Amino acid sequence: MPTLEINDVLASRLADLRDAAEEEMGISVTEEAILYELVASAQESPDELIESLEEGTVPLSEEERERMNEGTFSSGVETDEEDIDEILYGEEHNP
Repeated sequence: MPTLEINDVLASRLADLRDAAEEEMGISVTEEAILYELVASAQESPDELIESLEEGTVPLSEEERERMNEGTFSSGVETDEEDIDEILYGEEHNP
């Protein structure tokens, strides 16, 4: 049987879904059962899955946002659109 490797973010999301299902249903639910139902649901509505994949964006969880911002800092310099245009296109750029 093939093995599916998942990253920490997906593992966390699966665990959250499992916890929510267990709380709602009052019984133990495996992550494999969650994945099975998600795949079965996507097979019933492939257009929704395809549309979601085509959009190419998935909303970030709060944890993912925090991780993304961990290495950022404020330089104290305010930047506006004109500054960005000058940096990207040079002083000659007039849209």
